[in-house]
Amino acid sequence: MIKNVHQYYVYVLSNKRNGTLYTGMTNNIERRVLEHKQGIIEGFTKKYGLHILVYFETHQNVNDAILREKRLKKWKRQWKIELIEKDNPSWSDLAYDWYS
Repeated sequence: MIKNVHQYYVYVLSNKRNGTLYTGMTNNIERRVLEHKQGIIEGFTKKYGLHILVYFETHQNVNDAILREKRLKKWKRQWKIELIEKDNPSWSDLAYDWYS
């Protein structure tokens, strides 16, 4: 029996270093980040120009990803900054070369 493996992503976007932050969840991070970059979806990320992927993590279970997203959204801003800077101290766009 082949087990169907799914991947879900919790991610954080920003507009600049220490800028506005947005936390989201998706099952297709490349598509979703491209939608944010192109401003396809009306809302918070389009309004504030949030198109830099500064953090993401992978989950195998959708419920785990949803729970993690909800928890991160409740975090203090400083905790989110520390999470980002632990692996991405320069706030580089982690999706920079995904679409070339």
